[in-house]
Amino acid sequence: MVIQRWQTVFLLIAAIMMGIFCFSTVAEIHVGESVKGFRVADAPVFLTVNVLIAALLVLSIFMYRNIRRQMLMTLVVIVLVAASMVTGGFILYGGMNGGGSVELLVSDLLLVGTAIFALLAYYRMRRDHKLLTSYDRLR
Repeated sequence: MVIQRWQTVFLLIAAIMMGIFCFSTVAEIHVGESVKGFRVADAPVFLTVNVLIAALLVLSIFMYRNIRRQMLMTLVVIVLVAASMVTGGFILYGGMNGGGSVELLVSDLLLVGTAIFALLAYYRMRRDHKLLTSYDRLR
């Protein structure tokens, strides 16, 4: 029996989305008449966390032989993506904007998409794990 590894595809899509997010402009800050674009690279710690998330997603792809470890790594990635969302909100709305208004861009959906695809991958891993344990019981 061959188990289709859809979680690998979902993890790859999430890693690509996170990589694009790391190098895109995520918000525009309007102060008076001037408009300043905020990139992830403008906050080095934020960039480091997001690059770490992308690296963990790629590393998780290659952990297919140990599904429990792959599931754990994916859960860690999901938690880090949630932390990245919160951190990005604090950076944008917490004082780095200089009293201006913040306009989020479409590239912010890449972070949400990363979380969704990581959750889909975890769901497929859990489903494969249940399938494998049911076959082990039959042997």
